[in-house]
Amino acid sequence: MRHNISNVARGSRLLALTVAGALSLTALAACGNGGSAEKPKENKIAVGEVPDYYPADYKDLIADAEKEGGELTIYSNTAEENWAPIFRDFKKKFTFVTKLSANDLDSDEVFQKVLSEQATGSSPVDMAVTNAAQGWAKFAKRPNVLTSYESPELDKLPDTATLLPNVYAMSLDPQLIAYNTSLIEKAPKGISDLASMVKADPKKFEDKITVRDPESSFGYTVTEAFTAANDQAWTDFETLLPATRPETSSGTQMEKILSGEYLAGFFISGGPAFPVVDDSDGLVKVVYPEDGTVILPRGIGIAADAPHPATAKLFLDFVLSQEGQQAVAEGGLSSYRDGISGPGLHTYQETAKLVGEDTLIPVSYEEQSKAEVDAWLKRFYDLVEK
Repeated sequence: MRHNISNVARGSRLLALTVAGALSLTALAACGNGGSAEKPKENKIAVGEVPDYYPADYKDLIADAEKEGGELTIYSNTAEENWAPIFRDFKKKFTFVTKLSANDLDSDEVFQKVLSEQATGSSPVDMAVTNAAQGWAKFAKRPNVLTSYESPELDKLPDTATLLPNVYAMSLDPQLIAYNTSLIEKAPKGISDLASMVKADPKKFEDKITVRDPESSFGYTVTEAFTAANDQAWTDFETLLPATRPETSSGTQMEKILSGEYLAGFFISGGPAFPVVDDSDGLVKVVYPEDGTVILPRGIGIAADAPHPATAKLFLDFVLSQEGQQAVAEGGLSSYRDGISGPGLHTYQETAKLVGEDTLIPVSYEEQSKAEVDAWLKRFYDLVEK
């Protein structure tokens, strides 16, 4: 079922936020002001130990990983600041791990790079991490691109942890509206509210709103999910899209909103957005759209023929574990495992509580036909060019 993460069918009707919820939203946005946001406490790590529900022979996997030399290479679209606490704590957990590397590619570029190198038979990649749902759906069905592995953590996680065979959710990130507070005094409450602002002052917003490139897997997925769930979406896009300029990454969008090149942007991933907000001294704030907050999982999988397969399995298990999910949240991504808490941390549970379950638009990793995609893109571009 499309756009269904919790196995409960969600119709296109979205409930409005209550006044209390709206006040909570404003309060949360206000706390992300860099100097005023309290930093999370450092994660406590059980060095070299694994939970008692792991299989008895897991020690053999650890021994195999140690023989691999303590290295791991990840191709991802995830920023360095998001990875930092995860890498720090994984090295604490397994002290023989000394060299972790992850590049910051565009969401679809991850798959292109993996496939091109695997074709040569000498790829250095151990793992792929990206939130390109359509890209994952196409990539994962290819033969011999992913290692088959079932984590011992899965029984402790919701069904949403498994996105596709051998592809798991590292985080469940909300897609936000970000805006420059020096250029927009009043926070837009949602997509409709932002459209109303543009309609009221079109000259001010002309080419000053950023949207993700709809032809990227990420951009298409989050924007299409919103239009499928919200009956008002295309009407609002008639006003919004002519004022937008596309970008290929949320990181770039946040940089340009911070600099004032853009006044605002919508459907920006919380992962790269939250750290910028925290460091901006109030110059940039984010809003969870009240007319539908898209939740996009960030997928992680182990590459076939990974040079360090045992270490990759340890890393996957760690990311899904209680310790790992705490580190995921510390890095600015939204963890989803129960029991994750602390100042400055963001979780799926926090988002659901803030905006209400019925306002969430979960995205599934389900491939759509070329005809569906082409028809949607035509409708999108027809509005851009109006």
